[in-house]
Amino acid sequence: MTAIFDFPQNTILENESVLLRPLQESDVENLLEISINEPETWEYSLVRANGKENLENYIKIALKARENKTEFPFIVFDKKSGKYAGSTRFYDISLPFKTVQLGYTWYGKDFRGTGLNKHCKFLLLQFAFETLEMERVEFRADNNNQRSIAAMKSIGCKVEGVLRSHMPTLGSDLRRDSIVLSILKNEWFENVKENLKAKL
Repeated sequence: MTAIFDFPQNTILENESVLLRPLQESDVENLLEISINEPETWEYSLVRANGKENLENYIKIALKARENKTEFPFIVFDKKSGKYAGSTRFYDISLPFKTVQLGYTWYGKDFRGTGLNKHCKFLLLQFAFETLEMERVEFRADNNNQRSIAAMKSIGCKVEGVLRSHMPTLGSDLRRDSIVLSILKNEWFENVKENLKAKL
């Protein structure tokens, strides 16, 4: 049950390490270097952004979803290096159920394992639970994507289960199993927030 949600168009989330601002068409230039040089970034993605044409398409799809008020995509700026690092977004926003999914997250290889993801997730989760007053934030990933699953567990996500043969994979006849993880509002306030803050 997805409901439209009118995010303030200038929603910006930031701390001393990272800035997340609304993705825009001109961000093709900011993400092009990763897009051209690091095709493995989208190994498990359903929408690839490798190469300029695919990146333009990726951004176009994301902006259309924001226009339709079903998703809200961000570009991620790493303050430490002064470079754009990747992208992430809220999607499957359900106001009646007070749930949202957080995903479509990718970073260039120079930004993986640097702590950047934890800073991003802290800001996004804080916004979801404390500003949007969501009850549940859900995460999904290809069940083979061990790096992504480890990252989600490290921020405090709990594994709920695996959706078997859940969706097709890009460019093959194979279907993927999707792992489902989540954080609940009470978990955020009871321990996830403090535990995650301590890791920043």
